[in-house]
Amino acid sequence: MDLIILRHGEAGVRAPIASKDSERALTAAGRREVEDVSSALKELNLDIDHLVTSPLTRALETAQIAAKELHKDLEVWDELKPESDRVDLYARLSKLKQDSCVLVVGHEPYLSFLISDLVSGNPRSRIVLKKAGVAKVAIDSLTPKASGELRWLLTPRQLKKLS
Repeated sequence: MDLIILRHGEAGVRAPIASKDSERALTAAGRREVEDVSSALKELNLDIDHLVTSPLTRALETAQIAAKELHKDLEVWDELKPESDRVDLYARLSKLKQDSCVLVVGHEPYLSFLISDLVSGNPRSRIVLKKAGVAKVAIDSLTPKASGELRWLLTPRQLKKLS
């Protein structure tokens, strides 16, 4: 399975109350950046089978932009919320076909921990996924222990050069 990991774009100012933070929307600049990144993803011809996102507003908006550009249906998974357990995400992913390509949209530090856990077994390894940045991990196994190989990690600026 190939896992394409997309961090949401730039969002408004962080809210002091967690319940309101989930409603933060993308800024105009964040939307433009995600549009550029989505165009670059289309140019990469990734053959995405599933596009899934966190339900939080900024991730959902990012995923909607990508879904429109890539002509894909969108699924909302609670397993991609920032406070979710990666083990639950692995369990959900393991139900998909092994040769699937899955684009997930979510948040930091969850996504960097996810990449680190998959490629090194240590979720605290130092991997940084910029806003609207994208990584590709080829997953070898999801059970009993999740593991994979980092194929690439790209910033929005690098992706923009591709489109």
